Parts: sequence; C-alpha cells; structure tokens
Amino acid sequence: MTEKSFQDLPAGDQHLREDRISGEDIYGGIFLNMKRDQVRLPDGQTAAREYLTHPGAVAIVALLEDGRVLLERQYRYPIAKACIEIPAGKLEIGEDHLLCAQRELEEETGYTAKKWSYIRRIHPVISYSTEFIDIYLAEDLVAGKSQLDDEEFLDVFAAPLEQLIAWIEGGEITDVKTTISAYWLDRYRRGLTSPMPIK
Repeated sequence: MTEKSFQDLPAGDQHLREDRISGEDIYGGIFLNMKRDQVRLPDGQTAAREYLTHPGAVAIVALLEDGRVLLERQYRYPIAKACIEIPAGKLEIGEDHLLCAQRELEEETGYTAKKWSYIRRIHPVISYSTEFIDIYLAEDLVAGKSQLDDEEFLDVFAAPLEQLIAWIEGGEITDVKTTISAYWLDRYRRGLTSPMPIK
C-alpha cells in the first residue's frame, strides 16, 4: 500500500481539532504555569490535556568577525548537566522580541551587534508546552562587559561551526534551539537559505 502525499490530505484541520470544554490551574510558578483542560476530541469523546504555559523566549546566533559562533556553557538543573548552547533568554511580559534578544546577548556575553536579522520561530516542546523561541542572527559584534543576573553562572566562548556540528553529531549538544540554529547556519553559509531583514 502506498501512503498518501500531503496533497491528498483533507483541507484544513477541523477533522483533527481538539476543542476546550473547561480547564483548571494545577500549579503556578515563577514563570511556568501548569494547566489541565478537558477537551472534546474529533470523534466527540472527551479527554484531559495537561500543559505548561510559558511566556516565550529568544535565542541568538551571534557570529564573530572570524566566523566563529558565540556560545555559552551553563548548568541545566533539570538534566543535571553543563550544556553548550547559543545565548538565549525568556521574554518579559509585553517585551519586544528583538529588544529582548539584544538585551540577553549583551547581559549574558557582553557583546552588542550592529546588524540583526530574524531566522525563525520554533516550538521546542509542542506536546506539553506553549513555549516558542524566536531565533535571531546577530552580526558585526562589538565586545563589552557582561551583566549576569545574580543567580546566573555561565562560561562564554566561541567555536567554529564545524566544531558545533561535530558536538551535535556526537551527542555532546542536545539542546534543540542550538541544534536547529547550527544546521540553519550551515545551510545559510552554503547559500541554501537566508534570514529575514528586520524593518
């Protein structure tokens, strides 16, 4: 049997939708909130859906003049490991996404950038969280002094894209925003994609 192609699927998403009937807050934290909703399934049955609400975040692919990628290494408590990642940070309520990216880059690394472009939005955990991450490209970097939060400890360093991809391929880097950004940057350098200019 041959599988259908995308074009053979029904138009729209009505046959897949789950509609909220009711909901309750299970837990409210510093910035994560756990919710449980009752939903009506496409066949008319009901089911429970638990998920986290998250304010969203930004991440930055920051390129030094020599082509290396600016990276951070910080301890991630939930997985008990020091992880290599691109700079990133949580959005404040109502904060402009680009301004957040600019603030996070400077606070965490000390660098500012003269040129900014937008890469794309990703949803890192679509099965149980509303979180999204808007990824930006920062170029023409200017070094400065970082201003870490009181509870923030990290190493800042730079590595060539080839090393970054090797760490991903070898399983050293498992962070989704960094993985997606590295493969995007590889395609960008080969002329297969491009960022969107910010107006």
